[in-house]
Amino acid sequence: MATINSLGLLRSHPAGILGGSGAVLYVLFIGLPVIALLVQSTQQSDFLDAVTGDSALTALRLSLLTSIISMAVVVALGTPFAYLLARSDNMWARVVDTLVELPLVLPPVVAGVAMLMAFGRNGLIGPGLENIGITIPFTTTAVVFAQIFVASPFFIRAAKLGFQSGAKDFEDIAQTLGVSPWRTFFRITLPLAAPAMFTGLGLAWARALSEFGATMMFAGNLTGETQTMPLAIMSTMETSLDGALALSVMLLAGSVLVLALLGLLTRRRWQGR
Repeated sequence: MATINSLGLLRSHPAGILGGSGAVLYVLFIGLPVIALLVQSTQQSDFLDAVTGDSALTALRLSLLTSIISMAVVVALGTPFAYLLARSDNMWARVVDTLVELPLVLPPVVAGVAMLMAFGRNGLIGPGLENIGITIPFTTTAVVFAQIFVASPFFIRAAKLGFQSGAKDFEDIAQTLGVSPWRTFFRITLPLAAPAMFTGLGLAWARALSEFGATMMFAGNLTGETQTMPLAIMSTMETSLDGALALSVMLLAGSVLVLALLGLLTRRRWQGR
């Protein structure tokens, strides 16, 4: 009864009315382009041919491969990094925390140019890398670098919040009972932060799959080597709208699937707790 009364009061409240109106407008603003994309794609005569074409499958395989590698690196390095940020409270930690969030506001094209100036032939460390036989720009490795650059803040930020929300008292109690710090981290700290980490991983993976600007500037648009799905959409758009629609639907489906699977895992973790 209290819940029903609260809902009724919320609907009659000016803030509730404005909030409901804003929700409707937001859903329409986000939903209409997606619906239009799906409707237009179903009306194309060669939709299936474009989806199963060699260029589409090649770009899809490359996107999946590079994004999986990127996420493995982000999780492996970002998890202890996020834990350090969550447990540190000094000036240097705050400065580093600000730098972590820089790719969130930095235009992807600028990120690509910056990496080119760092790892390129005339960059800061590019010549040294070439002397030992390592070339990064305009290779598949550059795609992975670009994805890590733009996607890692989503995971690190979420993981940091997850570690901060977990009760530090549990860690202190475990250590007073003689449990080693490593075992405490894997048996107590990590499970408590897991739901937030899964959410961050979903956002980071979706961002890596959709990365365009930094990849274009740093890795180029080479079919079979650096041409991911977003770049393939741009190239196909120049010659075939049907093909671009097909690739767009594939990328949309992949992003939704990643978010849905990780959202399901997150809900199960919360329900288990």
